[in-house]
Amino acid sequence: MTQPFMADYFDSLETRDPAERESDLLARLPGQIARAQANTAYFGEVLEGIAAASVDSRAALAKLPVLRKNALIELQKKQIPFGGLTATDVARPFANLGRVFSSPGPIYDPEGRGPDWWRFARSLYAAGFRAGDLVHNTFSYHFTPAGFMFEGAAQKIGCCVFPAGTGQTEMQVAAISDLRPAAYVGTASFLKIILEKADEQKTDVSSLKKAILSGEAFFPAQQALFAARGIACFQAYGTADIGLIAYESEARSGMILEEELILEIVRPGTGDPVAAGEVGEVLSTTFNRDYPPIRFSTGRQAPGVKGERG
Repeated sequence: MTQPFMADYFDSLETRDPAERESDLLARLPGQIARAQANTAYFGEVLEGIAAASVDSRAALAKLPVLRKNALIELQKKQIPFGGLTATDVARPFANLGRVFSSPGPIYDPEGRGPDWWRFARSLYAAGFRAGDLVHNTFSYHFTPAGFMFEGAAQKIGCCVFPAGTGQTEMQVAAISDLRPAAYVGTASFLKIILEKADEQKTDVSSLKKAILSGEAFFPAQQALFAARGIACFQAYGTADIGLIAYESEARSGMILEEELILEIVRPGTGDPVAAGEVGEVLSTTFNRDYPPIRFSTGRQAPGVKGERG
C-alpha cells in the first residue's frame, strides 16, 4: 500500500527504483489482459485465443494489436455508446460510471467513480499544489472531461477549486482579484489572455504563483512571460481516453511517466517498438478497471517522456 503525500513526493511509488517499477507493472499486466478479455466485448474478440498469463513482458505485449483513437468512432457507431471497451456492465453500460463526456468525432468517453479517476493529482502535486490552495480551473466543464479531470485531482490533494471554465475574461480577472487563488489550471494561451486583460484593467492578479498547463503547446515566449510574473508553470500530458500520461516536476528534467501505465514508443502506423531514444508514436496500456485500453494510440508522437521521476 502506498503512503500518500510524502512531502516531496505524491506517494512511495515515485521513490521506486526504475527496475522495481518495471517489474511491478509487468507482473500486473497479465491480470489486466485477463480482465479486459473477460469483461469487454472488444478485447474479448480481438484477444481471443491469447493466454493472458503469457503477456508478462514488453516483447509479449508488443505482439498484441494496436487500438487507435481514430478507430473509436466506427467502433462506437457499431456498439453504442463505448464500442464494447468498458468493463463495468455490458447490459447496463452507465450503471457503474460517474460521468460520460463527448470528444470531437464524436467519441464518448466514460468516467468511473472514485477520487481522481483520471490520475492527474500526481501532476498537480509535482507542480507544488498543496492542501488548502485555491485552484482557478479554466478547463471546460462542458462536453469534454478536462475540467473534471483537474477538479478531481485538485480535490484529491485537498485543494479548493473555483470552476471558472473558459471565456468571460473580465469575470475571470475579477474572480482572481477577489478570491486570490494561488494556482491556475488551463491552457497557456488563456493564462496569457487573463494576464493581458488584468493589465488592461489595472487589476491585481499577482496571487497566481503556480500553474499546470495542458492541451496545447507551451511556447518559449509564454514561458518567459509567466516566469517574469513569478508564476511557476508545469506541463501535464494526457488524453480523454487514458487520463494522465506524463508530467513535469521542479527538477525540469523532461516529462515523467505516470506510475499507473505501461508506455511504448513505436514506429508511426505500426506496433513495432523503436530503439531507445528514438521519437515515435505513443502507445499506452493502463490498469484502469472500468475502461482498460491496451496498446492504445492517440496518434501523437512522444513529448520527451522519460520513465522515471526527474
